[in-house]
Amino acid sequence: MVIDAEGQVVGRLSSFIAKRALLGEEVVVVNAGKAIVSGKKEFIIRSELDKFHRRNKASPLRGPFHYKQPDRFVRKKIRGMLPYKMTRGREAFDRVMVYSGIPKDEIMKKHNIDLDKEKIHSLDKANAIHNNHMTVEEICKAIGGRL
Repeated sequence: MVIDAEGQVVGRLSSFIAKRALLGEEVVVVNAGKAIVSGKKEFIIRSELDKFHRRNKASPLRGPFHYKQPDRFVRKKIRGMLPYKMTRGREAFDRVMVYSGIPKDEIMKKHNIDLDKEKIHSLDKANAIHNNHMTVEEICKAIGGRL
């Protein structure tokens, strides 16, 4: 299943993808950078920057890790919707792939899906009009990511 994340709310999109992955479907998400997070811009940026202060003081290499690339940012949100500490959650997480744009060659090579023939799904029910929102690309840029 190929899902276009453009204009979709990240939390709703993540829960939908997590359910599909737990049912055994392979899910490919494209345009992850164009997904949105609803809320006031100042609050979103402040809450994301506050996460960087949470570190393992004994060894910073043990995490927690906070990603600044849009595809990894969305993939981490999807992982939050899965029981990833259990075997079925880890297997479901392995079935999810997220891309920032639409890399047709890479999707064809890794997943054997031809995007010209395959239908790209869009979640119409999850797409809501929000006055206050930011795209994932804007958030990643604000927290120091290089796009």
